[in-house]
Amino acid sequence: MSILAAVAVPHPPLIIPEVGLGKEKKIQSTIDSYNSVMEFVASFKPETVVISSPHMESYADYIHVASGSGESGSFSQFGAGAVRIDSVYDEVFIDELCADFKTKNLSAGKLGHKMTELDHATMIPMWFLNKYLQNYKVVRIGISGLDLCEHYRVGQAIAEVASRLKRKTVFIGSGDLSHRLLEDGPYGFDSNGPVFDKSIAESFRESDFYKLLSIPSNVCEGAGECGFRPFVMMAGVLDRKAIDGKLLSYEGPFGVGYAVACFSVTGEDDDNNYLDRFLKAQREQNTKSKESSDEYAYLARASMEHYVKKHSMLQRPEGLSRDLTNKRAAVFVSLKKFGQLRGCIGSLAPTSECVADEIIKFAVNACSYDPRFEPVREEELPFITVSVDVLTEPEKIGSIEELNPKKYGVIVRAGHKSGVLLPDLEGVDTPQEQIRICRRKGNISDDESVELERFEVIRHF
Repeated sequence: MSILAAVAVPHPPLIIPEVGLGKEKKIQSTIDSYNSVMEFVASFKPETVVISSPHMESYADYIHVASGSGESGSFSQFGAGAVRIDSVYDEVFIDELCADFKTKNLSAGKLGHKMTELDHATMIPMWFLNKYLQNYKVVRIGISGLDLCEHYRVGQAIAEVASRLKRKTVFIGSGDLSHRLLEDGPYGFDSNGPVFDKSIAESFRESDFYKLLSIPSNVCEGAGECGFRPFVMMAGVLDRKAIDGKLLSYEGPFGVGYAVACFSVTGEDDDNNYLDRFLKAQREQNTKSKESSDEYAYLARASMEHYVKKHSMLQRPEGLSRDLTNKRAAVFVSLKKFGQLRGCIGSLAPTSECVADEIIKFAVNACSYDPRFEPVREEELPFITVSVDVLTEPEKIGSIEELNPKKYGVIVRAGHKSGVLLPDLEGVDTPQEQIRICRRKGNISDDESVELERFEVIRHF
């Protein structure tokens, strides 16, 4: 057992006195807890401190591990260039960890190095820790757009490498909570913000990381957080371990939530298999969803599963309803995993003989040919949810006032460029947001004049 403890801490730059210039006194509770938790870390005399930061190199499909002999950084971007932090990397640990990633087929490692200095989410925990501990080595690891399972498994790998190397190790999850707690805060208010922060606080207070994993993805997205994935990685580090945890403080006076928590490892506990329990619940929930699907969604799932398992197109089944076999319509097939988009492909006009053929084709495209995602793997199928949108014919509109994001999808056109967005999507609450997303998807700049079209859908689950 070489993982000795783990802590969760925030990283507001103003907590550094030379940056805050007095404003840091408004988060004195966080400062006091930060000092306490770093004294706690130092008490274990760790040889290696692993820090997960959301502000180092980040990629959609890859978790970056900093490499080399070490790195330095300063708070110059926050007006305090005289405050510097130096780190020495545990190169043996890093090499062993990256080899373990390769063995486990995890999309993580040393690739993608770009930053030449330490990021503030790494430096702030080190600034506090350096008051109480010297001569420790560091492993820095980022986050990605990959799902929570991958981050959890990276955490498990960290614990396994620490044990194999017999390295006395402490993990630091550096992350702020919701950035959307106040209307007059820097990022405004979102009702998901307080919900997210309450869920995190309860998870930490009860040392229950199953609750952490169970936070809905739309809540995370709406909250505008940056700590969820570092904390999920921390849960992986603590997988199957008996822990004694404590939430030291929580506050959010500036509209951003700051939580400080610590967890000491006291032994082994197979009941703390948080990810296994989460996946079991997701699998059971998805099975119920599959059993209640209408024939549109059922056909899409059948097409997806057939293609993923057999690498061939499903032949149109017998016995389908006339609405599927005798009508033509444009279709979009959407896939989600743990509430996050996993693929979505369709068309704005019919391309096949009937709706059934559209569904079969676009289910395959969504699971294997959406350029934003890797193809769906067979082991993911129990956790994929499927929906089918059947579109009405688009109609031109004269102004944004004719849009309703709950009722209408939108097409934004500028010459040969276009962007499309389906209606009634989580987190998209205004026509302005619809158009902004469509411009981005269609590579249409904000100053280009556009034509707008709207359409309705019948959504099948």
